[in-house]
Amino acid sequence: MSVAAAAGTMVVVVGPSGAGKDSVMAYAARHFAGEARLGFVRRAITRPADAGGEAHQAIDADSFRRLEAEGGFAVSWDAHGLSYGIPGETHARLASGVTLVANGSRSALPAFADAYPRLKVVLITARPDVLAARLAARGRESAEAVARRLKRGAPEIVVAADTVVIDNSGPLAAAGEAFVSFIASVLDGRD
Repeated sequence: MSVAAAAGTMVVVVGPSGAGKDSVMAYAARHFAGEARLGFVRRAITRPADAGGEAHQAIDADSFRRLEAEGGFAVSWDAHGLSYGIPGETHARLASGVTLVANGSRSALPAFADAYPRLKVVLITARPDVLAARLAARGRESAEAVARRLKRGAPEIVVAADTVVIDNSGPLAAAGEAFVSFIASVLDGRD
């Protein structure tokens, strides 16, 4: 088997805040616990470790910029006043044949496409009323900030990768099972 044939796929999960990306990914991580062919990427984020949301590597802005300048990230971007980075070590893991799942950003998809030749995109969506309720429940933003966030137009997904859309407006199990099914198809080479 050639190295290219053995390479794993990067699955990047994107979608608006409040769509439930972290919840859907956590559902799949529980389902695939112990699956050696699959890994979940831990992002570096310039926010405190106890800020809630996904488990991430907390990093201060200066350290982030230094690591970014040294080529420590395969992909990095800024959004909502924070900086995000996908560790460069993901290339070695993919080269070993492991498929990886990473929480990304729609605005960073061109950088993901440049960094990962074997890329699949999963767009997690939810109805506007569901997004509004989830964002309000987080308590991270004022009602005005939530309204502004929901009014902003979503960036168009423009990459040469396959994109799967999963609606997470209903029970988590429905979206979680759809994501598990998609990941299983990637692992089995059906997608």
